[in-house]
Amino acid sequence: MNRYLVSFLILTATLFAETATLNEEKTIEDNVVLTEPYNPNVDCLILEDENSIICKFEVIRDPINEQLITINWISPTGEISRSREMIIPAGDSSAYDYRYIDGRENGKWDFRIIYNGKEYSSQFELK
Repeated sequence: MNRYLVSFLILTATLFAETATLNEEKTIEDNVVLTEPYNPNVDCLILEDENSIICKFEVIRDPINEQLITINWISPTGEISRSREMIIPAGDSSAYDYRYIDGRENGKWDFRIIYNGKEYSSQFELK
């Protein structure tokens, strides 16, 4: 009887040891994912029925520090129609900005973001 109990305990300890090792390897793999290059998502959506343009920018989530981005709306003539700095609170990962369609020039607009010294943009066209 003791022989079965000891065999069972050894088998159980071995299985749990393998599970712990797999979890440690998974944690290491998760850390490797963080070193991949950042590919931001910048997107604008025109909602004609609501008379608005909504643009979104996703940042790398920082659970501790606030992040600062600069938003520029560039008109079809190349002028900066609006520029603003936005603070993204710690733990958040996206920023939104919107404009009304009425009063905007027709043509191709640029929604540009400056984030960590790099510029990201999305274009849309008003007709």
